[in-house]
Amino acid sequence: MKFLILPRYAVTALASVLLPVHFAHAEENIDQIRAELDALRAQYESRIEALETRLQSAERQLSSKNEPLPATAPVAATSGYAMSGNEYNPAIGVVLNGAFRAYDKNPEDYAIPGIPPGVQPEIAEEGFTIGESEFIFTANVDDWFYGRVTAAVEQEDGGFNTSLEEAFLDTLSMPANTTLRFGRFYSSIGYLNDKHAHTWDFSDQALPYSVFLDTQYGDDGIQLRWLAPTDFYLELGAEAFRGTSYPAEGAAHNGVGTHSLFAKTGGDVGNSNSWQAGISWLKAAARDADYGDEYDPLEFDGNTSIYIADFVWKWAPNGNIRDRNLIFQTEYLWRNQKGDYLLSDTGPQQSINSDTSGWYAQLIYQWQPGWRMGLRVDGLSLDDPGPQFAGTALEEIGDDPLRYSLMVDYSHSEFSRIRLQLERDETGLENNNLLTLQYIMSIGAHGAHEF
Repeated sequence: MKFLILPRYAVTALASVLLPVHFAHAEENIDQIRAELDALRAQYESRIEALETRLQSAERQLSSKNEPLPATAPVAATSGYAMSGNEYNPAIGVVLNGAFRAYDKNPEDYAIPGIPPGVQPEIAEEGFTIGESEFIFTANVDDWFYGRVTAAVEQEDGGFNTSLEEAFLDTLSMPANTTLRFGRFYSSIGYLNDKHAHTWDFSDQALPYSVFLDTQYGDDGIQLRWLAPTDFYLELGAEAFRGTSYPAEGAAHNGVGTHSLFAKTGGDVGNSNSWQAGISWLKAAARDADYGDEYDPLEFDGNTSIYIADFVWKWAPNGNIRDRNLIFQTEYLWRNQKGDYLLSDTGPQQSINSDTSGWYAQLIYQWQPGWRMGLRVDGLSLDDPGPQFAGTALEEIGDDPLRYSLMVDYSHSEFSRIRLQLERDETGLENNNLLTLQYIMSIGAHGAHEF
């Protein structure tokens, strides 16, 4: 084998050419590795920052809400519980709700035939009224409980009445996605029942709620809710109440006179639509309930069962509710009343097994920030209780009650709203036209509204 032997000067010359090439290539590799490391470091720093932001957000939710939802819950599942105060002080809010009202006919003569005098829908006084103002206190008691107290002051017959609307506690750390509520609170049956008056889309409550539930059912009791760990919203609940609010009376069954069950589900359709539907049942026992007046006694002893089906569809382009949105909302209520009526102090009891239904449908459209308009139609379908009730307040006379409402309102911010509402009332023996100019102003803490 022969070896090529180069002269020393040739080796030196060759090294002077190859070594710079080698070091240049090594420098390029080092620069490339350094760039890749910088890119990787930036990527991980960005991810760590995002994770820290999510952690801080989750911690704020845990300290400010009584029931944070799992990450899989869709938009339709958000519950909108009120924000609490800081660790030691409650959040305090005041809602002022006043109006000016004008009627074609005197509302003092208003009555729906077939509805007892003691449970007739309330018609607000004409002229300027301060209406109902709410004082709201919310806070986390500790890491186990969240509390809310709502007191209302309402003008009536020239005076003011004060009432405790809600005073309840919610658990924060129950296992298996369950929440326990106890105290005084509005039942979660239906869609509108647990909504406070300042969140309504119209100045008055839907007709079937006014007649069947005396506007909304609230009582002393306990509630258990379970939120399913699913990608769509599914919530089941059961309640037990003392039974002192209409349609209950007398705290029957040892102070547990009312029971209810409800189920709610919903989800998102694309980026612009969400929906929610629910079914509910409430059974209330009345013992010697007085539904008459001093001149015409009317006592009832029996049970009332109410079934409710509700549906809500919301649309906002790409989920942006600030600029434009559309909401369709409807409920159907069916009531069975079974028991005995005492029509006079000396007369015999008369048995009744009567079915009555009610419904409403409304459409609310916001065409630009702050401005909304809405249309609502609601009505009742009354049952003839029988010839034994002829000539009494339970006798059905005339057509089924109907009502048409049109409103336009403007919200300068989420804390203020001014509303104009026109209403055609065909529920009584005489038709009536109503005009309402309403203001709703929130001062202080103001929690998020429910779906």
